[in-house]
Amino acid sequence: MHDQQAELAWNAAGTPVSTRFDDPYFSLEDGLAETRHTFLAGNGLPERFKPGFHVAELGFGTGLNFLATLDAFRASGCGGVLHYTSFEAYPMRPPEIARALQAFPTLDPTPLTSATLPLAEGADYRLEVVVGDARTTLPVWQHRADAWFLDGFAPAKNPELWEASLMAEVAAHTAPRGTFATYTAAGHVRRALEAAGFAVERAPGFGRKRHMSRGRLA
Repeated sequence: MHDQQAELAWNAAGTPVSTRFDDPYFSLEDGLAETRHTFLAGNGLPERFKPGFHVAELGFGTGLNFLATLDAFRASGCGGVLHYTSFEAYPMRPPEIARALQAFPTLDPTPLTSATLPLAEGADYRLEVVVGDARTTLPVWQHRADAWFLDGFAPAKNPELWEASLMAEVAAHTAPRGTFATYTAAGHVRRALEAAGFAVERAPGFGRKRHMSRGRLA
């Protein structure tokens, strides 16, 4: 039974910071804007949304990416259900998630704050948080995603979530012509994704980050 919880502190601005990985959970500049630039636009969203679209993610964190994605899915008007699966080794406690999401008053936190994770369902979404080490849980996952958000803590601080073998599993669990996006442009991560079968490109990053990475399954 995996029962490890997130270990965090709160900085002066109220942003949660992982004490295990010494890394903030979202951009200190504007976490929501970073999500929209990096993970949504990086995966060609909302333009690619369709009923039943499936997003998968490494690193659930505060749930910000999920709420931003659901917000964009609803605004797109495509209808149907958004499927969202996130792999998280160290989940935050519900009160911590609620506190962190107060920084984003334009997003409706109800899908998270009213749910008992690891599963949350509504009329237009189905969220599952797979708790445990992704190196163990992803290989046995029975689905393939249309888009991947690779949002673990920085590769230098959380190398396990960026290993070449795990990037290969990401590719193996990607639908044909599926995509990924990530804030990191680290060379070893890009090479691992290329080796796994993605056509990888470097793109302008958010804020002070010069570059990010995105790609499509070749």
